[in-house]
Amino acid sequence: MPEQRGRKYHQERVAETLRDEIGAMIEGELSDPRISFAYVSQVVLNPGAKSALIYVAVDGGAQEEEDTLEGLMAARGYIRHELLERMGVRYVPELTFHIDRSEKMKARIDDLLGRKRRKQQTGIRD
Repeated sequence: MPEQRGRKYHQERVAETLRDEIGAMIEGELSDPRISFAYVSQVVLNPGAKSALIYVAVDGGAQEEEDTLEGLMAARGYIRHELLERMGVRYVPELTFHIDRSEKMKARIDDLLGRKRRKQQTGIRD
């Protein structure tokens, strides 16, 4: 049975609200020193909206990513409590944080394609 449009629209609205609110908390309210400069790139709700995957892009290296992920996982309870109050809902989904490396992968692919184009323009063969 196809998913109803109203339910999908509702889930998209909830995901967008989660992204905005969690992003605001990361930017200014969480005082954990492990959390470096980061932003929420995507929120994926499961079909029942009982859990959510929060993808966070971190500005820094692997150590900053690991520390930020630890800090966010430690602050999960606080974040859920704040979301419950701010959103005015009965239930906030279980939050799981993941590092979003898509921008770094995109930059690496662009770099490799640029090298390939330069080699082709100069006539160097692999």
